[in-house]
Amino acid sequence: MKKLSITLLAMFTFVSLLPVAYAATSEVVWTDHEKYRDIRPGNEGRKHFRERTFKSFEKHFAKLAENLPAGQLLKINVTDIDLAGDTHFGGINQLRIIKDIYSPRMNFSYQLVNADGSIVTSDEIVLKDMNFMMGSNLKYRNKSLGYEKKMLDDWFADTFKELIVKKK
Repeated sequence: MKKLSITLLAMFTFVSLLPVAYAATSEVVWTDHEKYRDIRPGNEGRKHFRERTFKSFEKHFAKLAENLPAGQLLKINVTDIDLAGDTHFGGINQLRIIKDIYSPRMNFSYQLVNADGSIVTSDEIVLKDMNFMMGSNLKYRNKSLGYEKKMLDDWFADTFKELIVKKK
């Protein structure tokens, strides 16, 4: 029994010392957010809604970047956002109403940078999903910013299809 414990401890130590393959990371900059087309809340304070929204997008970009080769950095500079839906007054309350005429849009530039600082690819992007309510394949159906996240997923898959690391 003691021999088995020593063997298991040795195997655990060996495995824990193996080099860890880290995925790519992301960095998001929000340029002139006061001028964004639509980042208005419903019944929430503007500042809190904006901060929560930005944090959610930052997490989503980080999740997408994890699919890129280790050591790379995906730099995103967001210059405009128009969230799906629009805010309307309903008595004393403001509500975000989602209709197909209020499609999500996002403008940003990106750079994918290697660990040595060399740029793999970069571009200026104007995303707009006019068909955001069509179909039933919305994996973020009950999540905040689901339409926008799906739009970003589609852009990412199309833009980086040759670079995406297949996970085991």
